Amino acid sequence: MDGNLRDELEFDRLVGDALDALPDDIRAQMSNVAVTVADEPPPGQPLLGLYEGIPLGRRGGPYYPGVLPDKITIYRGPIQRVAGGDPVRLRALVQRVVFHEIAHHFGISDERLVEIDRY
Repeated sequence: MDGNLRDELEFDRLVGDALDALPDDIRAQMSNVAVTVADEPPPGQPLLGLYEGIPLGRRGGPYYPGVLPDKITIYRGPIQRVAGGDPVRLRALVQRVVFHEIAHHFGISDERLVEIDRY
């Protein structure tokens, strides 16, 4: 197995570990959301992760059923570069980014995350 594939599999495992670390009640409330890993964000977008969708608190009405799942994308390349090769820092950063994007799934804005010191 080449080093790049090993790095990708390890990164995917870290994302899975972060999801597994969520409290049971939070996991139980997550609905219609897919968590994916991509190598890089779109050009010109300095992102570590991205939430796309309709937050849980804004769902409902006659138009929501049948909507595609929300999508959380975790960007491997930028996170690995920020971690600088430190496996402990990489694990912590992956968990932080996963939790941050899940907060958006629950309708928590970046501003509110700053207010509660979770940005």
